[in-house]
Amino acid sequence: MATQTAAETAKLIERRNNELASMIEIGKALTSSLEVHAVLETIMKQVDRLIKPKAWSLLLVDEASRELSFEIAVSPVAEQLKGITLKQGEGIAGWVALHGVPLLIPDVSQDPRFATHFDKQLSFKTRSIIAVPLKIHEKVIGVIELINSYDELMFDDVDQSILTAIADFAAIALVNARNFDRINELVVTDDLTGLYNSRHFGQLIDSEFLRAQRYRTELSLVFLDLDYLKRINDLHGHLVGSRMLSELGRLIGRNIRDCDRAARYGGDEFVVILPQTGKQQALIMAEKLLELMRAATFFSDDNQEIHLTASFGVATFPQDGSSRTSLLRAADIAMYDAKEAGRNCVKGYEPAASA
Repeated sequence: MATQTAAETAKLIERRNNELASMIEIGKALTSSLEVHAVLETIMKQVDRLIKPKAWSLLLVDEASRELSFEIAVSPVAEQLKGITLKQGEGIAGWVALHGVPLLIPDVSQDPRFATHFDKQLSFKTRSIIAVPLKIHEKVIGVIELINSYDELMFDDVDQSILTAIADFAAIALVNARNFDRINELVVTDDLTGLYNSRHFGQLIDSEFLRAQRYRTELSLVFLDLDYLKRINDLHGHLVGSRMLSELGRLIGRNIRDCDRAARYGGDEFVVILPQTGKQQALIMAEKLLELMRAATFFSDDNQEIHLTASFGVATFPQDGSSRTSLLRAADIAMYDAKEAGRNCVKGYEPAASA
């Protein structure tokens, strides 16, 4: 009996040491990186080390829809979880997100809150679950969910206590990363349009130009300058003109690819960087933006309709410019060619015509 007690004591000490080591690793991760995915991966590795679940996932709450989506999943069916969302209150994770309290279910077959349709849909067998909320100031921002222990068929209260403590670290990591991202956005974003500002555009074009040179890919620039914005300012006031710029910036941002970068270049000028994009594709994209502008209706303060157009210039590396400066100049020249052609149109850079 004494031998058994000593063995149990040794096992308890080993577990406590592992917990301490894991907390130290998590602390290091929190202070060494603000890249949220890397920190969360480190945290969840420590969960795996301490509790040894057969499957686990970290779900985040979307601020707009309040639905949960799988941010990280380690599971035999991880690929199938991509794109799946849970409503507040749906399944165990949804219940925890809705109520903001941890939940330990030793046997899910005995709990009506368990959503059996996911097991059927994914051909997976869930037996035991721990789910704990990630909370900041009592607001649930996510859920960590562990499924089926390797060592035991059921999780216990000790597992739940460990996971709750780790969830606090994960919540801190998420908030730190989001705050860092928001600060960065303020530094690089134009307040009026929501696009990148001209200073950050300089960094973006340098980076994309070097990448295009290194990998010998095409890179296109689209410059656009609003037509007759001064008339709008004179007729309706500068506040209305500013609102037009703001709405236009958001229209541009919504209608470019994820890999493209749009910036307010200055005043009523905008620029879009199109990586790995040839001249013809860039011209098509510019025509699409111009058509969207023509179709959009803006309104003055007294509800008068305002229609905007712009003059677009397109230039492409390497044929239109072999350096960052020459490419910018080519796009600018093409934009002025569009103005001279009567505005409200798209022009590609033509060296012979522009010489």
